Amino acid sequence: MSPLRAARKFLLLLLALPVLIATTASYGADANPPDAGSTRTEIAAMLTTFLQPAVNNSAAGHERFWADDLVYTSSMGKVMSKADILKSFAEEPKGDARKKAEPGPVFTAEDILVRPYGDMAALTFRLVEHDPDGKISYFRNSGTFLLRNGKWQAITWQATRVPADTK
Repeated sequence: MSPLRAARKFLLLLLALPVLIATTASYGADANPPDAGSTRTEIAAMLTTFLQPAVNNSAAGHERFWADDLVYTSSMGKVMSKADILKSFAEEPKGDARKKAEPGPVFTAEDILVRPYGDMAALTFRLVEHDPDGKISYFRNSGTFLLRNGKWQAITWQATRVPADTK
């Protein structure tokens, strides 16, 4: 190869390298993705906090947990958005403030697995519904979380009821 041809190739490489780096960076994850261990801890803690009645029964709790572009598929196959979920809080009857509210179910999570992938994480777990009458129901749930503006939120959610004869 002639020295002139080699110099042209080298110059072309020097010119193309910044474009290649910029293109790769724009499609890649954050330059400083969160630590996998802290992602696991943070999302598992978010889940257990979200399931507490004071948080789960509030619009503010759902506002924080779900991303604006959420696609939620219930255990009955109903697809909902974050707006649909928040609207359900606005539609609840207020009732007589002096009456004591009926206790609702309490939810807990078991077998929590968080798999981090940079600014995205997959969550799977078994949801346990403890009804006030003592009945217990199980669900398998999965969700996808994205880290945006320093905040993890669920963008997809799938709930599947576990048949009563299995656990």
